[in-house]
Amino acid sequence: MGDDRRGGYVSRAGLKLEAALDGFELDVSGMRCADLGCHAGGFTDCLLQHGAAAVHALDTGYGVLDYRLRTDPRVTVLERTNALHCDPPETVDLVTIDVGWTKQRHVIPAALKWLGSDGLVITLVKPHYELDETQRKTLLQHGAISHADAGIVVERTVAGFEALGALAIAVLISPLTGAKSSRRGAAGNREFLVLARKSQSPSASSQ
Repeated sequence: MGDDRRGGYVSRAGLKLEAALDGFELDVSGMRCADLGCHAGGFTDCLLQHGAAAVHALDTGYGVLDYRLRTDPRVTVLERTNALHCDPPETVDLVTIDVGWTKQRHVIPAALKWLGSDGLVITLVKPHYELDETQRKTLLQHGAISHADAGIVVERTVAGFEALGALAIAVLISPLTGAKSSRRGAAGNREFLVLARKSQSPSASSQ
């Protein structure tokens, strides 16, 4: 079935998060979570199937979250909600992130607002979205970035977490690429999953 398989989740994104939970050896049983950029709910579904107690599912869209999830009592649906400007209603144990054009330097500080001192973040880093306009012109070919350049971009992106108040713990390559571009001949881009936590440094800045 290739990259189109869903693996028992409402979307293929669930397989990406599943790989992160396995690769980072993270047990989410009983955790309260927030899913930033939930869309159809692949990450939310994965969290619940792995025993999460509750999930706040945020997305700027409306009516996209799968019906089964939106009617699940463990899910708090926050549609038409921009994660960058949301005041968290409670502290959670884990925040997952799967956003499109929003750069990590903007969404990571928003995620940290949800966490207590021991909370964790799993974020899906999409190197092609981390590029500035000049880099996009030079590094993207038919909408795709090479594996080598993607690795360099994600390394630079993760190195910037410290200045945002976060500490990257581990990084792995997503088992699935991003969706293929509509442009002729474009392949799906390589993506990376990063496990992070709040930095203990009092000098950390979110600028």
